[in-house]
Amino acid sequence: MNQTKTGIYQKYIKRLLDFILSLTALFVLSPLLLIVSILVRLKLGSPILFKQKRPGLDEKIFTMYKFRTMTDSKDKSGELLPDSIRLTKFGKFLRSTSLDELPGLINIVKGDMSIIGPRPLLVQYLPLYNEHQKRRHEVRPGLSGLAQVNGRNAISWEDKFNLDVKYVDSISFLQDWKIIFLTVKKVFIREGINSETTATMEPFQGDKNE
Repeated sequence: MNQTKTGIYQKYIKRLLDFILSLTALFVLSPLLLIVSILVRLKLGSPILFKQKRPGLDEKIFTMYKFRTMTDSKDKSGELLPDSIRLTKFGKFLRSTSLDELPGLINIVKGDMSIIGPRPLLVQYLPLYNEHQKRRHEVRPGLSGLAQVNGRNAISWEDKFNLDVKYVDSISFLQDWKIIFLTVKKVFIREGINSETTATMEPFQGDKNE
């Protein structure tokens, strides 16, 4: 019975709720989106939105939207400076409050993403996944997920992928709402934003055990 209810929720209800809630959030948060857009333009320049190709459900590639948090500062040879230098104080604020993620609501309305699911990672990581890790693409990626409320960028890639697959195997209405509430809590206490060694997250190098 529980498996049947989970299947119905995942197949029919989850996407409907995603659409309704994200569309409502875009309307309610439109003043905030406008304010952040203006501040990003003034403090970080143009373009306001950071756009990047990411793999989604069944590894289908889509364009993900976020507010930009870094400058385009380059060295003398024209190469971009390290993230730790380009990530300004304002950019860190956007990330720590997750305000940079708000444009992702557009992706949810379009059906590229879900409110809750494994975070969409870089396209170049696709060939590096083992069979277990690939299972994270059996569902739509999310604005937040099980890994994000259990350490976010402060946990290892292995732990992050294990939590992603655990979510895939245990999707439910109650779990999604639990993750939503925990996400709000994490945003307020600004926990797990960065890894212990870099300004963002170390690049995934593949499974060392394979």
